[in-house]
Amino acid sequence: MSRLLASAAALAAGAALAATVLTPAAATAAPPVKAPKVVSDVELPAPALADFQPVADDRGVKLGGLGSGLFPANRKGDFWMVTDRGPNGELGDKRTFPVPDFAPAIVRVEVRKGKAEITRALTLKKSDGTPITGLSNQEGQEKPYSWDGSEVLPFDPNGLDAEDIVRDRDGTFWLVDEYAPSLVKVGGDGRILARYVPQGLGLKGAGYPVHETLPAILAKRQDNRGFEGLAIRGGKLFLAVQSPLANPDKKAGKASRIGRLLVVDLKTGKPTAEYAYRFEEGKAFGAEQKDLKISGLVALSDTRLLVEERTDEVARLYTVDLRKATDLLGGQYDKTLESGASGAVPVSKELAVDLEAIPGVPDKIEGIALLDPRTLVIANDNDFGVGEFGEDGRLKDSGVKGRILTIRLPKPLH
Repeated sequence: MSRLLASAAALAAGAALAATVLTPAAATAAPPVKAPKVVSDVELPAPALADFQPVADDRGVKLGGLGSGLFPANRKGDFWMVTDRGPNGELGDKRTFPVPDFAPAIVRVEVRKGKAEITRALTLKKSDGTPITGLSNQEGQEKPYSWDGSEVLPFDPNGLDAEDIVRDRDGTFWLVDEYAPSLVKVGGDGRILARYVPQGLGLKGAGYPVHETLPAILAKRQDNRGFEGLAIRGGKLFLAVQSPLANPDKKAGKASRIGRLLVVDLKTGKPTAEYAYRFEEGKAFGAEQKDLKISGLVALSDTRLLVEERTDEVARLYTVDLRKATDLLGGQYDKTLESGASGAVPVSKELAVDLEAIPGVPDKIEGIALLDPRTLVIANDNDFGVGEFGEDGRLKDSGVKGRILTIRLPKPLH
């Protein structure tokens, strides 16, 4: 081989080697990003409502709404859950209650080997042991109607629209309610021990103790948008208003991105701090701003929370830090808070889990719990399967099932 040919061959070999080293196909591939994984998906029991508790006519409705709240019980695989106000619907601008004598209830659900079973049910009761209802309390709240909207039902000052649940170390339950809005203390037998409501609410005729300890401004909650999230840590309770307040009016509330978080002393029912929470823009959820809500809380520490922000279709979890936020308690920021012009510093937040990105997660997630830093449990509210009612007054079930899902996270939440 001539020297010229040998040199050309060497150059060609070197070029080939360089191509081998530099080509992306031969480069070391980045490790795949792990994603959250559903490890358990269990359907909740749905007995006929008349088999669950004595009601005059269940109109074909089955038990549902259990995913309104979720809290780990003291045995692995067991959870405390709570129904909301019961089956309800809308006919035009009328809020209908097809089973008006339904009593909201706390249930204990046991999940074993891919099945869920209700092992205990506690109907919420007045001090004398008689059941409450889920009907609105008084004028200024949604007026209750019969199933077909033909009859106005009486208000019930005892009624609760319970939305989340925690349990204290001594066995006492705590619930939050949409109506007042209120914080509710419940004994182990289901009797309501105390209801803490906004100052100046003036709720009369309740069959249990009512205390006006909460900030008066909270009474401006939008219809059906009172307290929705609740968490416990030591002697503190953390409460979230579902949506921005109608402050100064409904139009402002629907356009606002500023919600409120409240810290309450567990022993006294009195608030110790209040913070602003900034919602994401509605378009980030593919929705209008008015459709964004908070529906669940978990306390990660004394100053950090896991917050579920959602629409009916999309849900995301954020870690929230309270430490550098402005304490709003005292009302000095109330006039301009919802407009975003108050100057108050909201809590900091960071996306932790995008539930929408996890295959198989149902709509309307309301219950969240953290069993350990990498094990998340969620539950949906199926609205009792309420769809349309036939001319005979019987429900045509929506077919939406209540479910509990356990999700393994790729990295711990702290």
